[in-house]
Amino acid sequence: MQTAHTTGRLVVAVTGASGAPYAIRFLQQAALLYSEIYLMLTEQALQVIGVETGIGITQSNFSAEKLLGFSCPGLHLLGSKNYFTPPASGSFRHDGMVIVPCSMGTAARIASGISDDLITRAADVCLKERRPLILVPRETPWNLIHLRNFTQLAEAGATVLPAAPGFYHHPQTVQDLVDFVVARILNQLGQEQKLLPEWQRPREE
Repeated sequence: MQTAHTTGRLVVAVTGASGAPYAIRFLQQAALLYSEIYLMLTEQALQVIGVETGIGITQSNFSAEKLLGFSCPGLHLLGSKNYFTPPASGSFRHDGMVIVPCSMGTAARIASGISDDLITRAADVCLKERRPLILVPRETPWNLIHLRNFTQLAEAGATVLPAAPGFYHHPQTVQDLVDFVVARILNQLGQEQKLLPEWQRPREE
């Protein structure tokens, strides 16, 4: 169920960091909540998706069915260098952008104001327009450069949400761990979610 302020548009980017299951699960949930999703996949992301999930997709044979397991007419795949797309402009209104997982290289370019592809350009637009920008890094450990980049991004208005699942909900499967992170992303977007119950509240069926 969408909140009252949701326009139904979301921008999502998947980079080449490890963590493809987070991206796919998030997109599956987002497809149920947003009427339009503008998706960017780097070539490295496609490779990682194949390695970590066994899903073999390319830019040329992409389909929502292959990636998500079901049809999603509102899912639009955008070219990584195509600046003539809605997310490249501040005049395009949407509910926010999620980069999941977010590689350290991508974070470094955004923090430095380097818009060398559509992902970094769309992220830069979010920061300048004061729209939600959620970065989900999975890398560990972090060096000092990483720490400084994410500090700068947080100061600029981004939300840094590391893919660090909790255990107080007693996860039984890897999917439970993935759902923990996905639920936190949805919470940051102001969306109702049923993947993870609120603390001390039972899970709704």
